Amino acid sequence: MESATETTAVTREIAIDASPETVWQFFVDPEKATRWMGQSATLDPRPGGVYRVEVIPGHTARGEFVELDPPHRLVQTWGWESGEDGERSVPPGASTIEIELVSDGDGTVVRFTHSNLPDAAAAESHAHGWDHYFERLAIVAGGGDPGVDPWISGPMS
Repeated sequence: MESATETTAVTREIAIDASPETVWQFFVDPEKATRWMGQSATLDPRPGGVYRVEVIPGHTARGEFVELDPPHRLVQTWGWESGEDGERSVPPGASTIEIELVSDGDGTVVRFTHSNLPDAAAAESHAHGWDHYFERLAIVAGGGDPGVDPWISGPMS
């Protein structure tokens, strides 16, 4: 996995041993999405449709789908609902995620950009989270079992 973090954006490129059609489903199907990230998900994959994933207890990501070109490109907004500790630095819908799925032989290259983050600290925090979850995505989309997410039962580290 190649990685780069700019001041207010996170970019990643991940190779997955599955077709773009298979990988796509892990971004838009709630049952498949929660196999790699989150405890529960409400996804309405159409422009203006809701994106809401309870990632770990007390941390729920919310935004909306903006652009969908199955199985090639997905754009959505992203942010965090307020929690017990108050407002989040990235409120719901405040940042943008762009995902491109590029066929590469029998596999897929996922090109991911999470932009419009408010500062370097938010970008670093999100980069840490995306690195954790993309490892899990590569396993499950490739037909494996990533196991139970250790972050669900314990603190994010």
